[in-house]
Amino acid sequence: MKKTLTIAPLSTPDTLTLSAWKAVETAPKLFLQTREHPSARPVLESELPFVSMDDLYTGASDYDELNTAIADRLTSGGSAVYAVMGGGCFAQLPFIQEACGKRGFELIQLPGVPYFQAAFPEAEKGQVYTANDLPQNIDTDVPLFISELDNPLLVGEVKLKLQRFYPDEHPVTLAIQQPSGAYDRRTVSLYMLDREKGFFASTVLYVPALSFEKKQTYGYEDLVNVLRRLRAPDGCPWDREQTHESLKKDLREECYELMDAIDEASDEHIVEECGDLMMSVLFHPIIGEEQGRYDDRDVTTEIVRKMIYRHPHVFGSVHVSSSEEVLKNWDALKQKEKGQQTVTATLKSVPRSFPALLRCEKVQKKARKVGFDFDTAADAFYKIGEETEELRESMAEGRDIEKEMGDLLFACMNVCRLLGLDGEETLHRATDKFINRFERMEKAVEKAGKKLSEMTLSEMDEFWEAAKTTESH
Repeated sequence: MKKTLTIAPLSTPDTLTLSAWKAVETAPKLFLQTREHPSARPVLESELPFVSMDDLYTGASDYDELNTAIADRLTSGGSAVYAVMGGGCFAQLPFIQEACGKRGFELIQLPGVPYFQAAFPEAEKGQVYTANDLPQNIDTDVPLFISELDNPLLVGEVKLKLQRFYPDEHPVTLAIQQPSGAYDRRTVSLYMLDREKGFFASTVLYVPALSFEKKQTYGYEDLVNVLRRLRAPDGCPWDREQTHESLKKDLREECYELMDAIDEASDEHIVEECGDLMMSVLFHPIIGEEQGRYDDRDVTTEIVRKMIYRHPHVFGSVHVSSSEEVLKNWDALKQKEKGQQTVTATLKSVPRSFPALLRCEKVQKKARKVGFDFDTAADAFYKIGEETEELRESMAEGRDIEKEMGDLLFACMNVCRLLGLDGEETLHRATDKFINRFERMEKAVEKAGKKLSEMTLSEMDEFWEAAKTTESH
């Protein structure tokens, strides 16, 4: 006859199931997880013979050693029943299953009532975690149950995690099992949680759901929900009117404002502008969702698939030894993905909506990859003089002025790129320099009791040259 090992959850005296207690009473051999727990009271009071695991708990150096020793003891003889505290022995179960498989035991797990249900039988369903597996992100829209709060230090860590999502005054209910096996419950403010006493493995914390407006932090889904609410029929008139086309200008401006924040190296400003940009971006999948065409899940799916595909050195078996190899593979995969079979196709793929200098630079870089480029900035420099002369002639003749002006700008960008400079940033700095010099000139004019609007260009030029001499280099 095959040997059996039956796991019988005891939970609390009030929630002990008939099947679990019958297994305990009729056990050929009874093992008790611990006699030092209130849930063990029915076994102790019945005076049934048992073997406790308490000596293994006190003698083990770590949990793996403990669980291995428990599994070994349970399967070292014949059929037996293992009476455990709470709804089951989840951490020990893999070790027990392995031992049963090796020694020919049939494992039977009887249903039990978890501590959180025993402590809060009337509570609505919610998230259930142990104190040690509390996730980084918590859904505050539904109730939260946290069990195994067995020491004040752990409770303090749990409190700090919760305070990221809930206000300090948020009411939480602590359920502590008494020697009788019944639970004593008391409600405190979250910030007072770790000042309570009597923590044990069966201690359970109930954290009620939090209204949307009172959340301490908000996640991606919250932002999506806010935008959906704004676009709803009874939402904001301005937000409801927006279309893909009307939002283009805002999207461009938010990108630039984030870049300014990065240049300022201001964390607070970066966080603010990242949020503004995220909102501008998320409007578009929400509009697509309203039209039944696509939604934010389609967007995130597309980018995740793209990242996996273009990073075979991370998600596949391709080996790379440098960033240069990564970029080379990236370009090759992108061309294959986009079906770009010619160099011209890659040049045309650079968005025309880019700022002109940025588009020019990217097109030049793509041409360089097939060797169509000057070797050095010095080689490219002569083109500036050539294009300058052609522009001068066009201006004199009154023809093709825009075309020749474009050629000159393109030549200047070539030299800038080959010097290793960022064209956009270089022109930004030149503009900043102009503004700063103009400011010094204007102050000098005001100090001289004059007004710029009443001066000739030659008069202003004298002050301009003076302002140049005060610049720091």
